[in-house]
Amino acid sequence: MKNILVMHTGGTISMSENAHGVVTTNDTNPMTNIEMIRNIANITEKHLFQVPSPHMTLKHMNILRKTIINEIYEENYDGIVITHGTDTLEETAYFLDLTLNVSIPVILTGAMRSSNEIGADGLYNYISAIRTACHDDARNKGVLVVFNDEIHTAMNVTKTHTSNTSTFQSPNYGPLGIITKKDIFFHHLPLTYPPLVKVNENVKVGLIKAHSDLDADLIKFFADNHYDGLVIEALGQGNLPPSALHGIQYLIDKNIPIVIVSRCFNGIASGNYQYEGGGFELLNMGLIFSNGLNGQKARLKLIVAISNGLADTSLQNYFKK
Repeated sequence: MKNILVMHTGGTISMSENAHGVVTTNDTNPMTNIEMIRNIANITEKHLFQVPSPHMTLKHMNILRKTIINEIYEENYDGIVITHGTDTLEETAYFLDLTLNVSIPVILTGAMRSSNEIGADGLYNYISAIRTACHDDARNKGVLVVFNDEIHTAMNVTKTHTSNTSTFQSPNYGPLGIITKKDIFFHHLPLTYPPLVKVNENVKVGLIKAHSDLDADLIKFFADNHYDGLVIEALGQGNLPPSALHGIQYLIDKNIPIVIVSRCFNGIASGNYQYEGGGFELLNMGLIFSNGLNGQKARLKLIVAISNGLADTSLQNYFKK
């Protein structure tokens, strides 16, 4: 059997509903010492954190990354499974995808229903993740997310529903593979890129969503408060109201990189519209258009890029991948 390292970090998968119908943290993680998984793989469990996913920080993510590196250096693991809360699961997955240089499967999973609720999905997702981590075809595909019988890439997956068990979807792309009772099937291969391994936890990157009448002072805030970069979820294909442009120029003058994504969850931002605040003008001003990422992932990518000293053309090229 394969040797799998399981790293627990908390989240709904580790919680239970109490007598008042409120989901709360347990003294003991219900995913610990599950006998049936011993027939699937040789499991080593490590309790790294016990935090709700809104409490997950860049520091937590970096500790997780360093722990993975140390563990696989010391032991010969065939795969890694990480249980995680769903609110920021896609962010941790993508951060690891950007910064880990490993060939073995690294799988994140979680639950939408706590362990004692009717229709609890945690144990099933957990077993599915372990099965996927054991599968030879899961190697060399970057960090993956397993949820509700589907396998998604960290780059494309996002949480799309507040409570539905099929919340994790990959808009534009669909899942990378599917899980059945007896087998695992990958439909296509993801593009993978060399990781950037330096992470400066002190890098500050802001994230805002564009709206009509977006105030330039809101954008200037990030320069005045010593942020290192800004991601804007722009309108449509990558456009901003004219009211925001003075703030944009203010950041440009201070050499603070600005990345543009779309607030739409389908499609890719691009510099097509030639009017005041249109994407064509923003592109010519030097703003960076990202290749289909959502705002929260673009923020992490910009943190990693700045940590590794990327600027100007290198930064532009990095966000095209």
